[in-house]
Amino acid sequence: MTARQPIAVLGGGSFGTALANLLAESGQTVWLWMRDPVQAEAIRTQRENPRYLKGIKVLPGVEPVTDLAATISACELIFVVLPSSALRQALQPVSGLLAGKMLVSTTKGIEAQSFKLMSQIIEEIAPAARIGVLSGPNLAREIAEHALTATVVASEDEALCRAVQAVLHGRTFRVYASADRFGAELGGALKNVYAIMAGMAASLGMGENTKSMLITRALAEMTRFAVRLGANPMTFLGLAGVGDLIVTCTSPKSRNYQVGYALGQGLSLEEAVARLGEVAEGVNTLRVLKARAEELGVYMPLVAGLHAILFEGRTLAQVIEALMTGEPKTDVDFISTSGF
Repeated sequence: MTARQPIAVLGGGSFGTALANLLAESGQTVWLWMRDPVQAEAIRTQRENPRYLKGIKVLPGVEPVTDLAATISACELIFVVLPSSALRQALQPVSGLLAGKMLVSTTKGIEAQSFKLMSQIIEEIAPAARIGVLSGPNLAREIAEHALTATVVASEDEALCRAVQAVLHGRTFRVYASADRFGAELGGALKNVYAIMAGMAASLGMGENTKSMLITRALAEMTRFAVRLGANPMTFLGLAGVGDLIVTCTSPKSRNYQVGYALGQGLSLEEAVARLGEVAEGVNTLRVLKARAEELGVYMPLVAGLHAILFEGRTLAQVIEALMTGEPKTDVDFISTSGF
């Protein structure tokens, strides 16, 4: 990758803007593609993304663009930062241009009908592309404000991992590599569900012991599910697993946490999402995860409990009682209990 060849970031939300700035800081020319020409013009003239990342200056090396085909044609490395609901619609018309491109998905979601992760959808649209994912405890505003941050680029393609490390590695942003693309991406999708529950617990004033229990049991639960689908359990001990889970379940900057907090204050789900004004992937993920866990016979009491609150008319008190009286399980599923 050279400074002369532009790098594409598809999606003008908060993370897309922060990522584009990171790339520009490392000397890259960045084409930040977005669907809305009004938003693109606002960034071009104000050098700020007022809708999604207010107060952060967009660097001169970032060029807002609206021609997707031209952007893809000009760039070899493309970061896909689109909402899960818009990914197919955006990429399918330009699928013929994606062969051989390095496509790095940063979207943490699961498609409802197929239970496919975003990189699997990209693979379906562009089977000849080189595909990876970027995942980790990466709150957009903190990245934009240069808080020390680390992430994981995951792909079976080692050259792609090295290319991403080369253009993103900087004084405040560190990039680690993994070959477990599926596990890293699944961890990033699943943790959003538990962040809603954590936000709700915080809003209701639950104690530190409770928060710690929720996060720890969430990690056990999501790992159990991921291993059932073929992921490496060790991936969940890293940044894309427990790292991402901790930040999403403890930070008011997390969109899913904010939705949970609003629910704890008594707002309806529709009101909570409307207050946020952005996509909270955990709400969509919860529906499909509950159905998939039941289909596979995977024990996921936290997922079942949150689903009961949001979609089945149960109260938090009822769900807590069911959780606390449930059958005790082993602490960590992937450690033998012999000798304990």
